[in-house]
Amino acid sequence: MIDLLALGEVMLRFDPGPTRIAEAESFKVWEGGGEYNVARGLSRCFGRRTAVITALVDNAVGQLVKNRIAAGGVETGLIRWVADDGIGESCRNGIYFLERGFGLRPALGVSDRGHSTISQLQPGDIDWPHIFSEHQVRWFHSGGIMAGLSPSSPEVIIEAMAAAKRHGATVSYDLNYRSSLWQRFGGKMRAEEVNRTILPHVDVLFGVESLDSIPSDLDPKPFRLAIEKTAGEYPQLTTIATTMRIVRTATCNDWSGLLWHKGRFYEGLRFPALEILDRVGGGDAFAAGIIHGLLANLTPQKSIDYGVVHGALTMTTPGDNSMFSLTELDRFLASNNSGIVR
Repeated sequence: MIDLLALGEVMLRFDPGPTRIAEAESFKVWEGGGEYNVARGLSRCFGRRTAVITALVDNAVGQLVKNRIAAGGVETGLIRWVADDGIGESCRNGIYFLERGFGLRPALGVSDRGHSTISQLQPGDIDWPHIFSEHQVRWFHSGGIMAGLSPSSPEVIIEAMAAAKRHGATVSYDLNYRSSLWQRFGGKMRAEEVNRTILPHVDVLFGVESLDSIPSDLDPKPFRLAIEKTAGEYPQLTTIATTMRIVRTATCNDWSGLLWHKGRFYEGLRFPALEILDRVGGGDAFAAGIIHGLLANLTPQKSIDYGVVHGALTMTTPGDNSMFSLTELDRFLASNNSGIVR
């Protein structure tokens, strides 16, 4: 049985450390991708059995990505492999460069993912009914990054979601808007149009689209109003969760989260002036914590607390992914203490 199956692109991230991309002489390599990060967090921190469906070119770079995925505890047997044409003209593995930012200097991401193998995935390429029945998948997760890869990507997501629903799996979707992906297709307006075709198939939604303005503090009221609007438009949704982040500087954010579950709101712990080493993946770690709580039938309050703390701690380490254990999360929730452990 697979607790969660994620569909999305997994890229290599080149990290220049504290310096800037344009001035770098060396890079640390991580693997990452919005949908995959959720699967990895569930495996690494919460001990869940997870798998990812992605597509990679069968060359040394693709094998590096696969090995990084396997090291994170995510099963790689469902990866779709495509033959290497020798120069990456017909298909390629996506990469991106990201400098973390510091203080007044914001983080900067530079993607190099055009014509990637997974962006060329078409409906019918994957036998979804076989996968969901053979592996008894409990939960299926994808998001707006996958949806923005190509015109065919939303159709692939919907095809997978329909199969998931037929086989009794819970379906989640993270709105995760990326302007660099959607600018080719019409920007945020087009992303919202695509989301409206996907959301009727979703049970659990991460993120909100309809905030009238960005709050200046961790007041949950604007987020509540946006969630209630979305819940009214899509009555099949059982759960909506969103991070609440106020960016003070690149390395200091106010951080919390809000969960709407079956008509009731639950607010997570608040971390004003949270010190951040690397903000990438915080929202994915948040989603992983909530999904774990729902899979384990924990209380909604415990689920949102796991999400908020997992996201906060993940942003204190480099790379896209969690480096924490459930024991560490439980210890922090019990004490709310950052003193030395020895």
